[in-house]
Amino acid sequence: MARAERQQHVAHAKRKILIIEDEPDVLAMLKRQLDRAGSYTTSTASDGAAGIAAARSEAPALIVLDLMLPGMPGLEVCRALKADAATKDIPIIILTAKVEEVDRIVGLEFGADDYVTKPFSPRELVLRVAAILRRSEQPQTERRLSAGDIVIDQERHHVRIGGKEVDLTAVEFKLLLTLVQRRGRVQERDRLLNDVWGYEAAIDTRTVDTHVRRLREKLGDRGELIETVRGFGYRFRGE
Repeated sequence: MARAERQQHVAHAKRKILIIEDEPDVLAMLKRQLDRAGSYTTSTASDGAAGIAAARSEAPALIVLDLMLPGMPGLEVCRALKADAATKDIPIIILTAKVEEVDRIVGLEFGADDYVTKPFSPRELVLRVAAILRRSEQPQTERRLSAGDIVIDQERHHVRIGGKEVDLTAVEFKLLLTLVQRRGRVQERDRLLNDVWGYEAAIDTRTVDTHVRRLREKLGDRGELIETVRGFGYRFRGE
């Protein structure tokens, strides 16, 4: 009886990953790799409508979402999930072909936490899943932080500029927070990948560049406070 209870506890400790993918081979590969990792259980959906329904009913810890889905495109699925109070806080990794750069950027604008381009390494996908989940569980230490008229409220995950709220994704929020906390110091792309995304190695530093560009746009005039240090990375200008 005690052994059965321990097994049940282990099963409950595993975090559920929802995979929304219509290609059977890719779906089977992702499911096999995540199941093999030992820390996750997986559920699947082969189209957008079914994926949204599963996300609402299962409340997974993370969603892996292909952008090329039949019927309802992945971008629309992402937007619907992030607009729904029941699912908006679920992290999303989008799967995209290399030629779909515009769709990838739009996915990040809609609130996706990360992207993986096809073809991709299954191990890379598992690393990204682990990194995002680990990041979401990290405790916040400082409650409020300011840089000029930029005010960062860590407890509520709000950013305001001159009293006006700025709508940032979870990754953009963590990126801004990290840069402001280390203002005046150059942050190499590899270090940002490790500290913001939780990657142990530089899988794709373009991830950093894409998010910095989007963050600058959302900060408006204050975006110029994030300086590019050519050949190294980025620095938030001290004030």
